[in-house]
Amino acid sequence: MKKQQSGFTMIELIMVIVILGILAAFALPRFADFSTEARAASVQGAAGAIKSASAIAHAAALAGQNPVVLEGTTIPMVNGYPSGAGILLAAQISADDYALVTGAGTTATTVTARNVTTAADCQVTYTESTANNAAPVITVNVDDCN
Repeated sequence: MKKQQSGFTMIELIMVIVILGILAAFALPRFADFSTEARAASVQGAAGAIKSASAIAHAAALAGQNPVVLEGTTIPMVNGYPSGAGILLAAQISADDYALVTGAGTTATTVTARNVTTAADCQVTYTESTANNAAPVITVNVDDCN
């Protein structure tokens, strides 16, 4: 009686490994570097948090809450909207996650992703309200978050 063996030959196994290697070589560059997209998404998320926090604080001020307190934190206000430093408190954005610039004597606060080549190309800027109940200017730039 003759026994038949079943399984794959060495050639078949090598061909499968070669095909998987070729597929990996084409797929790897597409999925290897997500850091640029991640930084851009992070800045856009911070922009969304800033817009929402500004609207919530403004609504609280319109409702007569003085001082405006959000989640136990008093928010400094300017013209019915959060100040430059106040927006960071309201949106709960910290220097642990972003590079923050709040210039003394200026009305602009800048939130920049960390480890970018050019900070101006991957940031959100919040400019305080300049007149009573005039909305602040929020500018998002994610042109190049490398």
